[in-house]
Amino acid sequence: MGWLPIRPFCLFSLFLVFFPILELIPLAKSASDYTNLVYKGCAKQDLSDPTGVYSQAISALFGTLIAQSSKAKFFKTSSGSGQTNISGLFQCRGDLSNVDCYNCVSQLPILIDKLCGKPVAARIQLQGCYMLYEVEGFPQISGLEMLYKTCSGKNAGGAGFEERRDTALNSLENGMGSGNGFYTTNYESVYVLGQCEGDVGTSDCGKCVQNAVQRAQVECGSSISGQIYLDKCFISYSYYPNGAPKRSSSSSFSSPETSTGSGQTTGKTVAIIVGGAAGVGFLVICLLFARNLMKKHDNF
Repeated sequence: MGWLPIRPFCLFSLFLVFFPILELIPLAKSASDYTNLVYKGCAKQDLSDPTGVYSQAISALFGTLIAQSSKAKFFKTSSGSGQTNISGLFQCRGDLSNVDCYNCVSQLPILIDKLCGKPVAARIQLQGCYMLYEVEGFPQISGLEMLYKTCSGKNAGGAGFEERRDTALNSLENGMGSGNGFYTTNYESVYVLGQCEGDVGTSDCGKCVQNAVQRAQVECGSSISGQIYLDKCFISYSYYPNGAPKRSSSSSFSSPETSTGSGQTTGKTVAIIVGGAAGVGFLVICLLFARNLMKKHDNF
C-alpha cells in the first residue's frame, strides 16, 4: 500500500487547482452595470436645519421611495408640511425587474448624502435609475433643460454612420409615441433607448424626446455612442458593428468604447477552460504516478 501516502497529496493539489476555478465561475457572468453613476446634481444652497425637521422629512421621503421601488418603476411623493415640505421621486429604467429596481433605488439615498450632503435639492442618476428631491419653493427648471450629456468614439462608424444613427433615432421618436414612456429598438447595429419621467404626458414626452434627439445629433456629431439627459427624459444610442451584447434586465447599452463586460467574460471563460484542462491533466499524472508505485510495490 505504498501509494496511499501520495493520495492525499494528489487530492490536496487538485483542490488547489480547482478552487480558483470555482471562484472564477460566478465571475464569468457579466456584471450588472445599472448601478454605475452617470451624474450628480447638487444645489449650491445647503439646508438650514437647526432643529432637524428637514432631516426627518428627507429620511421619511427616502424610506417611502425605497419601499415603493420593489413594486413600481416610478413613484412621486412628498414629506413634511408647509415650508418644510419636501417632494421627491424615483424612476427605474423600463427594462429593469422589480428586484433590480429596488437594488438600484436603495443605493440612491446613500449616494445623495455622500455626494451632495444636505442641499435644498439633489438629483443622482445611475445607469438604471435616478432619484431627486427638492424643498418647497426651490426654483423649477424647464423639462427640456439639458442636465448631462456624454459622447464617445469619434468617426468609428464608417461611411453613412450618421444616416444610420439618425434613422434609428427617428424610429425611437416614433416608438415613444406609443404612450408607454419607454422604448428601445435598433437599426443596422445602432441601438437606441429612450425614457420619459413617469408623470409626463404622451405629447410632452414626444416633444422632450424629439428635443433630446436633436441635441444628440448636434452635440455628439459622428460619435458612435451618446447619452442625452434632459430634466424630463433621456435617450442613448450605441453602435455595435459586431452585434450588441446580450441584454438582461440588469444591463444597459453602454459605450462600445468603454464596455469591457464581453472581453472580461471571454477571458474568464478561457481561464476556466485552461484551468480545468490543467486540473484534469494533473489528475492523470497523479493516477499514473500511483499506478507506477503500485507496480513497484508488487515487485518487492
